[in-house]
Amino acid sequence: MNRFLVSSGKASLRAPRSLLGLFSSFNLSRSLSSIPFATLEAEEISGSQPAEVHNLVQGKWAKSTNWNTIVDPLNGEPFIKVAEIDETGIQPFVESLSSCPKHGLHNPFKKPERYLLYGEISAKAAHMLSLPKVADFFTRLIQRVSPKSYQQAYGEVYVTQKFLENFSGDQVRFLARSFGVPGNHLGQQSHGFRWPYGPVAIITPFNFPLEIPVLQLMGALYMGNKPLLKVDSKVSIVMDQMMRLLHYCGLPEEDVDFINSDGKTMNKLLLEANPRMTLFTGSSRVAEKLALDLKGRVKLEDAGFDWKVLGPDVQEEDYVAWVCDQDAYACSGQKCSAQSILFMHENWTKSSLLSKIQELAERRKLEDLTVGPVLTFTTDAILEHMNKLLKIPGSKLLFGGKPLENHSIPSVYGAVKPTAIYVPLEEIVKDSNYHLVTTEIFGPFQVITDYKKEQLPLVLDVLERMHAHLTAAFVSNDPHFLQEVIGKTVNGTTYAGLRARTTGAPQNHWFGPAGDPRGAGIGTPEAIKLVWSCHREVIYDYGPVPEQWEIPPST
Repeated sequence: MNRFLVSSGKASLRAPRSLLGLFSSFNLSRSLSSIPFATLEAEEISGSQPAEVHNLVQGKWAKSTNWNTIVDPLNGEPFIKVAEIDETGIQPFVESLSSCPKHGLHNPFKKPERYLLYGEISAKAAHMLSLPKVADFFTRLIQRVSPKSYQQAYGEVYVTQKFLENFSGDQVRFLARSFGVPGNHLGQQSHGFRWPYGPVAIITPFNFPLEIPVLQLMGALYMGNKPLLKVDSKVSIVMDQMMRLLHYCGLPEEDVDFINSDGKTMNKLLLEANPRMTLFTGSSRVAEKLALDLKGRVKLEDAGFDWKVLGPDVQEEDYVAWVCDQDAYACSGQKCSAQSILFMHENWTKSSLLSKIQELAERRKLEDLTVGPVLTFTTDAILEHMNKLLKIPGSKLLFGGKPLENHSIPSVYGAVKPTAIYVPLEEIVKDSNYHLVTTEIFGPFQVITDYKKEQLPLVLDVLERMHAHLTAAFVSNDPHFLQEVIGKTVNGTTYAGLRARTTGAPQNHWFGPAGDPRGAGIGTPEAIKLVWSCHREVIYDYGPVPEQWEIPPST
């Protein structure tokens, strides 16, 4: 496996010995030329050899007269040119979406063979991603645009591959399974069907450039929709290459449109094309604007100020500390499920947990990208937020709080050491502090507090007041504690038990918020059916009409 090294302002790739086993059977540099769909090599993208990202509309790849230059997040060098569509160029995309009827490209009564087609496409794509050279290709491409450790980037590829494997063969048509209920008389039966929306849109963020768009895109396609996909331009090169892989595996080229644009252009396109449903993953601010503009025809997985509560039973300190470090600082904290605040029972404050978390955080380094650029906050913005928290009475810096050193990360991005700020619970609950403390910093940053046994209701009140309810963790094996706290909270993906975490959602369970009818899930059959289909009831009533039936009196 490979990782980035930073030296003299340039990013390079090197394979650490401990991770080479998976790819030892072939020469990686030689194997890339044998990847049939790829139009680039991740390690060769540079200012002198910039990669290009194109658009896909009506079955054809297309460039644009407008090129958005993306800089390398590790050294600031312009290294990717994205062909972005402006407001004058949206008509082909509007026409393509509008060409899809409301009943979709397929449904249980129309072209059911396409359910089988997508089972085959999934099987082939899963096989491709299982090939070490292909997995390595996408892992390193992810690292180039959304710097994270090789293991974290490969985790995206692995989850995506497993998801595709899960929906191979007959599993796609099983998503459209119907049910029947006997009627009131002979010849009457009601049948419930999962029905596509038809033209739909998908908007996904930078932090998971492969996993989120692929899982949502395929879910939309499985159910019979025609999606328009937009990925954050900073990382859209990953889905440019993945679309080419899917075409190679049999995806009809006209089934999906892929656009690069700024937010204003995309908003205009959505208003003109009027998709029947739009899936948005990203900031709460944009999510709320889309909900208004699109008159509620949205599913949202927006930001999450995610929390972890340590219960009264102290055990396995090393393991709990490691999970806390992973939850708060893996991917430099740039996960919608990252641990933003930690509530420690007073019993844990007597342990060595905090010192262990600090030791783990301080071993993270830019050289292996276990900490790296923050793509949505500058260093100054993060430190400014930290200084505001430190003005709260009783608060203190536990560790971090300083910029990274000896790097060439451009100033438009953030570069800070993993940071933790202690804020007393009594101060968090104050109206004057609550909004500040619960403001999400999408980076390696968390708030830590503690509580006494009798203060548990205060903790639950803090959680009740939060507006985002994505992931949460209760770290305890005390069944009475778990029964109380689970019953009084709402987060859609809640982990409970000694090994509870907030991050690392695989493909085998629901991941999404709760408490909002617009909430979107990802990864499971339930999520796909909820997000990408609606219920349609067909009531058959063949008769016969009873013998000697007469027209009854008016009612």
